[in-house]
Amino acid sequence: MPQFSEPLNVELGVQPIDGIMNQLKVDNAQVVKSSTEQLSFKMLKKAREGRRLNRKIQLKVWRALNITTAKNYKVEELFNYSGKL
Repeated sequence: MPQFSEPLNVELGVQPIDGIMNQLKVDNAQVVKSSTEQLSFKMLKKAREGRRLNRKIQLKVWRALNITTAKNYKVEELFNYSGKL
């Protein structure tokens, strides 16, 4: 009989991206608008609140924030977990 591992915790608490955006006074609309990919408000909200995202969505958020702020953040600076591939 197969053994099942512990379920992943999907609630990870407020992420560093939230603090960065607050400090720079950047709102969700600015980030979503500057995205060159299909980034939704819902995805960004989940990223800030700490809902577990897959790596693909984390990278969309990361690229959009770097475009919006004209900075070069690392993905690891925005999230305190690594998204599932």
